Amino acid sequence: MQVTRRYWAIAGTGLLLAVLAIAFARPSLLVGAASLGAWLLGRQYLFVRALSATADTMTIEQFLARERVVAGTETPVTLAASLAGPAPLRTEIEIGLPVSATGTDAEGRTLAIAPGDERADTTVTATWAVAGSYDLPQPTLTLEDADGLFVEQLSRGPTPSIVVEPEGPRNVHVGEGGEQLMAAYGRRKSGRQDTGLDPGELREYVPGDTADRIDWNATARLNEPHVREYEVETNRTTAFLVDHRATMGDGPTGETKLDYAREVALTFVDSVAGFDEPLGYYAVGDGGITDRRPPTAGRYDDVKRRLRALDPTAGSADDRDGPTTLRHTARALTGRSDFERTLAPYLESTATYVERIAGDPLFETARTSRSELSGTIWTVIFTDDSNRAELRETVKLARRGDGHVLVFLTPTALFEPGGLADLEDAYERYRRFESFRRDLARLRRVSAFEVGPRDRLDAVLASGSQRSRPANAQ
Repeated sequence: MQVTRRYWAIAGTGLLLAVLAIAFARPSLLVGAASLGAWLLGRQYLFVRALSATADTMTIEQFLARERVVAGTETPVTLAASLAGPAPLRTEIEIGLPVSATGTDAEGRTLAIAPGDERADTTVTATWAVAGSYDLPQPTLTLEDADGLFVEQLSRGPTPSIVVEPEGPRNVHVGEGGEQLMAAYGRRKSGRQDTGLDPGELREYVPGDTADRIDWNATARLNEPHVREYEVETNRTTAFLVDHRATMGDGPTGETKLDYAREVALTFVDSVAGFDEPLGYYAVGDGGITDRRPPTAGRYDDVKRRLRALDPTAGSADDRDGPTTLRHTARALTGRSDFERTLAPYLESTATYVERIAGDPLFETARTSRSELSGTIWTVIFTDDSNRAELRETVKLARRGDGHVLVFLTPTALFEPGGLADLEDAYERYRRFESFRRDLARLRRVSAFEVGPRDRLDAVLASGSQRSRPANAQ
């Protein structure tokens, strides 16, 4: 409890009366000083009782409109307070915000309850500038008596949590050959026995069932639409192989290959969490495994935290003569000088010669992860098409036994600096990428999808469509 200036003014007046009573031998002044002192003690006693009653009977609610937001967006914060009876004290309640949050000022975040009122509420907005996990502090109560003599501050109420996710790329495309994938990431399609699903009960189609759940074989046989329910296997293990080598840093800031791959991976974590399956996590840098998490059920937020913390590695001296570097160097040669014409065949042949699989980071990570996993393994690979031979062998390794593989590929043609300056060249490189993706998808128990910016892909496909029109006209 704190006393105000008014209290000290009254107390000072009583003290002055006592001094004057002694100095001038005036007992009446001493009676006045004693009366003021008794009145102050009485008001203090009443304030302490009212303070205790208010603290014991007040209910405070503080909650956020959303538990997860993207950095830079506004979130409503609601504060509500109620009492069992009329408020005996003037009460102000201020919503507290972490340092990283901005928005309504302190005065606008303050909720006032006048004496005699029983309830009040308010809603303010907060903007979260920095990604991370935050707990709102408890609201601060300031209670004051009607005479303005005493004041007290208390912290009461809940401390809701919020997760602020970093700004990610917009307009994320996941699909095949330019066609958007209709099902949510990680969703299994019925009509085929994907990993993790066992055929279950066959029943008649009812309004509300989606078309992709219809068992067309049973429908043709029974002459009526039928849907087959699928049951999730309980011994399935999902393993993430997330490539964050230097090539995954291609693209504008905030819209790199890794940014797009991360968006899909974060969504896929939610899919795995929905089935409460064990999830393993392996991050692949230029030098090999940079982070790993053994497969466990639950704790999916830990995988998300690790995904958000990933940055492209810088590469190493050993990568200077790698196949990808040599191919890029050969492609950059113009052939205008004798030196370049002499060097080009050497680089092309050397690029082919040095393509070795054993010892490559992604392949070795897949080999390591398989040794730690058991049961039905669903390997989900997030990478690009820079090391196609390595990726093909990695996929073949991951699908051994009863393994199933999902590959999410970011096409280099959509991310190279200045890559869309020549749309015709970008289209040709995308066509080669699409041919490679289809080759992967033809492998048994393998699905492969492209991941990238929808607007850039549309521009590349539109260029290819325009080129095909004159050819068709001829």
